[in-house]
Amino acid sequence: MILFPEFHQRYGPWAIVAGASEGIGQAYAHVLAERGLNLVTLARRIEVLEQDAQLIRRRHRVEVRPVSVDLAAPDLAQQIDAATAGLDIGLGIYNACYSRIADFTDVALDDHQRMLDVNCRGPLILAQRLGPRLVARKRGGLLLMSSMSGFQGSALIATYAATKAFNITLAESLWTELKPHGVDVIACVAGATLTPGFESYTPEAKRGKAFPMRADAVAREGLAALGKGPIHIAGRLNRLVNGVTRFMSHRQRTNFFSNATRSIYGSSES
Repeated sequence: MILFPEFHQRYGPWAIVAGASEGIGQAYAHVLAERGLNLVTLARRIEVLEQDAQLIRRRHRVEVRPVSVDLAAPDLAQQIDAATAGLDIGLGIYNACYSRIADFTDVALDDHQRMLDVNCRGPLILAQRLGPRLVARKRGGLLLMSSMSGFQGSALIATYAATKAFNITLAESLWTELKPHGVDVIACVAGATLTPGFESYTPEAKRGKAFPMRADAVAREGLAALGKGPIHIAGRLNRLVNGVTRFMSHRQRTNFFSNATRSIYGSSES
């Protein structure tokens, strides 16, 4: 029995989630399976994907195809084609991201380039490979995860913030292009979220200062907003902060977020 028949009809029977091994991406996979969609899950760690796939199959009786993929790989387009060959994909979600929190000049060039590959090139390729298929079926959706940092620059996360701005602008553009073809596109903008990544790089004593959301709450909000795009900011507090800081000049807003980032992760100001 399909509990969400309208959602299943529009975005099913298959969805692909890039960056599904943990955090928000894993939460998307579980919520989509709850809604009866079969899944293709992508991430590097196949053991983690396989373990989660077994759990999803038992809980929700859907098909799950875990695929080990490095989302920075030069042949990512071909790998996505192979992973989705013969499947009626109705929804693509790109959640994966790579970040380094440090002064720009202290981050290695390879890390800057990996942020571009995973955070910009990856969602672009997913959208380019799925877009024509969704247009042809005249229904479906694309959801690109972004960040509050994408609305302005910030100290310590310069390249990451720039990549998140790319995702917002890409989603906005695709929203207006694909809407006439029955395809919904949205950028789901998250703030701090309780994920293994957040917990690994955020000092425990300072995590509360970021007011992190639960990953499943972000995923549920993102899916609820699909079709109402082009942008949804997850979390009331994040929407409040965004609304208040919109009254600032861009210079003030950039300083505000830079100071907030420094207060958690620390850095000497130049």
